[in-house]
Amino acid sequence: MPGEFRMTRRVQFVETDLAGVLHFSNYYRWMEEAECGFWRSLGLKVVNPHEGGHMSWPRAATSCEYFAPARFEDELELTLTVAAVGERSVTFEVEFRRDGERIARGRSTGVCCIMSDGAFRSTRIPDDIRSKLT
Repeated sequence: MPGEFRMTRRVQFVETDLAGVLHFSNYYRWMEEAECGFWRSLGLKVVNPHEGGHMSWPRAATSCEYFAPARFEDELELTLTVAAVGERSVTFEVEFRRDGERIARGRSTGVCCIMSDGAFRSTRIPDDIRSKLT
């Protein structure tokens, strides 16, 4: 399906807390890993050369809801979908599932920006990228 990316990830010991549960911060890391995989699946990267600088997607908002714990050695399926494409932003939603059970859902909105000389400037999403997102 266009606008969707799937990956499987196993919870590593180093990613757990003292209770053996996947630490909440790692859900955000995994969301970013899925996003990078999604961009690669489109033939792009999360940072691309563009007009004398680089185009990237700094975060404007992130959130994650947790429904059940993931534990050491659990294998999770992550499904990233494009939830919304605006003039200058894209919102991704990532569902985390273990054996079909939804255990978490995260959202992340990135703003299309040109980075040059240490500064960020938001810009309209180029048509060629927009067509890949929708």
